[in-house]
Amino acid sequence: MTQAQTTLTVRVPITGVAIIEISGEVTRDSDAALKDAYERVDPHARAIVLSFEDLEYMNSSGIGLLVTLLVRAQRARQRILACGLTEHYREIFELTRLDEVISIHDSEAAALAAAA
Repeated sequence: MTQAQTTLTVRVPITGVAIIEISGEVTRDSDAALKDAYERVDPHARAIVLSFEDLEYMNSSGIGLLVTLLVRAQRARQRILACGLTEHYREIFELTRLDEVISIHDSEAAALAAAA
């Protein structure tokens, strides 16, 4: 059995906003990588954009990790936005009501505009 591969890259395209690019799979095995990526975000950032452009797979444990990230961000008074979700994952965000607390955007540019 192979372990899921998750690659998370953190960028700061504009002051006060970080982008976490998610590549590969988001499963329970992604916990340490997601925590590490969040810790690389400036604690004073007002918003974090999760870019799912290169997401291959996410299961219910991965959704749980996003909820944990959301709670940490809310405690730090940071907004979470998302972009690059496929229709399938948009539906999952709607079913789980994550779309009520994570604003979903069609593109990175739209998410950055909303975060600015």
